[in-house]
Amino acid sequence: MAINTESFDFDPDYLRKKYREERDKRLRQDGNEQYQEVSGEFSYFVEDPYIDDAVEREAIKDEIEVVVIGGGFGGMLAGARLREAGIDDFKIIEKGGDFGGTWYWNRYPGASCDIESYIYFPLLEETGFVPKQKYTNAPETLEYCKVVCEKFKLYENALLQTEVISTDWDEESLRWIIKTNKGDELKARFVVHSNGPLNRPKLPAIKGINDYKGHTFHTSRWDYQYTGGSSHGHLAELKDKKVAIIGTGATAVQCVPHLGAAAEKTICIPKNSVFY
Repeated sequence: MAINTESFDFDPDYLRKKYREERDKRLRQDGNEQYQEVSGEFSYFVEDPYIDDAVEREAIKDEIEVVVIGGGFGGMLAGARLREAGIDDFKIIEKGGDFGGTWYWNRYPGASCDIESYIYFPLLEETGFVPKQKYTNAPETLEYCKVVCEKFKLYENALLQTEVISTDWDEESLRWIIKTNKGDELKARFVVHSNGPLNRPKLPAIKGINDYKGHTFHTSRWDYQYTGGSSHGHLAELKDKKVAIIGTGATAVQCVPHLGAAAEKTICIPKNSVFY
C-alpha cells in the first residue's frame, strides 16, 4: 500500500538523515578497546554475589547424550524440549548459582523487560503461568524461570556454579569432550550452545579507574548489601551517598530513578559500573 507523505508534516529523508547523524555519533573505531577487561585486579566484578552456599562436589566423568551449555531461556527451552521428546540423558551446565541467564545476573533496581510478557515468556501453555504485568519485571521473570525448571525437572540434570572451559571433538570416539572448571570431563554426542554472547560485564576503560578508592560494582552484580533494598528499589543505605553511574542506556534509565530517590546526589555519566 502506497502512502502519500505529502499530506503529513513529515519528511522521511530528513528523518533518515537525522537517524544516521545520531548513529554516527555513537559509532566508535576503538570497538571493544573502549572497555576494561574484567580480569586481574578487576576480576571481583564478575564474582557471583547471589550465591548463598558454594557448591562443593566431586568431578564427574561420564558419557551422555546431550550437553547444554547455559541455563538461560535458551538452555531451559532445550532441556524442556529434550524432556518432552523422551530424552533424559542430558546435562545443563550453568556458571551461575541458578537458572535464569541474564535475569539471574541482572537484578538491579527497576530491571524489567521491554517485550510483552505473553510474547517473551516461553512455555506459558505448558506451565499455566499467568504474568502479572504486560511488561514484566526482573523478579517475576526469575520466578518464572524456577517454574519452568520445576515443571520439566531441570534441576535434576543441572550442573550449577560450573563453567565450561573447553569443548573438543574427538574423531576416534565421535564424541564431544566437554571440560569444566570443576574438573568434570563429559563425553557427549551433541552439544547445545546457549551461553549467550554477553555473559561478562564490561568496564569503561577510563584512565585512572584502578586508582578509584570508593566502593564500586557493576549493575549486573548489584551489591544490595551495600545499597540496601531490592530489585523493587528502596535503596535506604544510599541516603548519605553521592552516586555516579557510568552509562546512559536502558539499564541506567531503569535504575537511575531508584538511585535518585535514595541517594544524596546522583550523577549519570555518558559513556555500567557504579561508583561511590
